Amino acid sequence: MDTNNTRQSLLLDQQLCFSLYACGLAMNRIYRQQLKPLGLTYPQYLVMLVLWEGDEQSVSAIGERLQLDSATLTPLLKRMEAQELLSRTRSATDERQVIIRLSPAGLALQQQAAGIPAAILCSSHCSVEELTMLKRQLDALRARLDSN
Repeated sequence: MDTNNTRQSLLLDQQLCFSLYACGLAMNRIYRQQLKPLGLTYPQYLVMLVLWEGDEQSVSAIGERLQLDSATLTPLLKRMEAQELLSRTRSATDERQVIIRLSPAGLALQQQAAGIPAAILCSSHCSVEELTMLKRQLDALRARLDSN
């Protein structure tokens, strides 16, 4: 066994996982700056994005879309309800399901958030094409990893 190759392969700077992790931290820091005036955390922003795409969704549908389990999502949704951004009600057809609906304040927040994607693009110092290609590559990597 080549111990030099083993040592090289175990260097932190050689790890894809660390690059993804560090990039995620940097991205979250930029989002935190952008979301602070809206009073949203990054996970709350993700929930709002899902609801702005289509209001009145079940907790399980939102969780599936965000890849979050209900144990993580439910407290988040309760805090957002306390902020009067959305409401949570039991489904009339299936009481086991909780339906999430945007409040007028939650709908209005969409206008305030409209500039966030452009601000993130500007912060990245990348072209739209570069970020589009990177997103495609990351989506493909996630799909391959999920297939294991």
